[in-house]
Amino acid sequence: MEHSKPEDIVHDEKAKLDFSQDMSYGDYLQLDAILGAQKPRSPDHNEMLFIVQHQTSELWMKLMLHELQAAIDHVARDELGTAFKMLARVSRIMEQLVHAWDVLATMTPPEYSAIRPYLANSSGFQSAQYRRIEFALGNKNAAMLKPHAHRPDVLAQVQVAYEAPSLYDEALRLLAGRGLPMPTSHTARDWTQPYVASDAVEQAWLQVYRDPKKYWDLYQLGEELTDLEDAFRLWRFRHVTTVERVIGFKRGTGGTSGVGYLRKMLDVVLFPEIWKLRTDL
Repeated sequence: MEHSKPEDIVHDEKAKLDFSQDMSYGDYLQLDAILGAQKPRSPDHNEMLFIVQHQTSELWMKLMLHELQAAIDHVARDELGTAFKMLARVSRIMEQLVHAWDVLATMTPPEYSAIRPYLANSSGFQSAQYRRIEFALGNKNAAMLKPHAHRPDVLAQVQVAYEAPSLYDEALRLLAGRGLPMPTSHTARDWTQPYVASDAVEQAWLQVYRDPKKYWDLYQLGEELTDLEDAFRLWRFRHVTTVERVIGFKRGTGGTSGVGYLRKMLDVVLFPEIWKLRTDL
């Protein structure tokens, strides 16, 4: 049997081939801008990996913020079904970011040492999008506004996340709105302050978890929060191990202690009562 030539297959499919007057795939995705945004500063082959790794992570974080902020808004409006879908997507995005570190981990210490001088003081520590994600998840820290002071437009975005109720703040306000006993210290507080765990808040969650049939959607909210923090912990842990593998315990380019600082961040618990109730249930 005679096989069709490749060009005949394309013509038989009647695929559109002329884009001189119409929008193409590259036009829609702005690929000229995206694929032209990699500007290595060193002569080293491996810098492209370092740049693409961080640029793609920032793209995933852009989508994460898009979903996370919408989820917070839906929780605030007691529209949990829609919020659950968004929170599940945020957790899956974090899984993508965990695996992204696997690619960067192929960079060996000598390879990183070859490009490190060209990074100057730039560091992922300065990522405005990551900071907005942390603030949206409740890890508020006024000092983390300062790295963005030189960019008023970026600072304004980070400031909004800093001053707004976090996802967990809105979850607790929702529990209170549903009639569960919730201290006003946790439903009408200064949202810029770091979250402080409360026995009273845990008791409210325990009421939900002891009767999941009665509080099914609130119970599911608790589990969505658990999934989210679980994924976030894995993301942070993979970051630490990759940094230690590539640079050991050298100081970070942004001035932090590097691995030492990142390990301290592993101790931050975003939704403490959700985790503690598992022991007390």
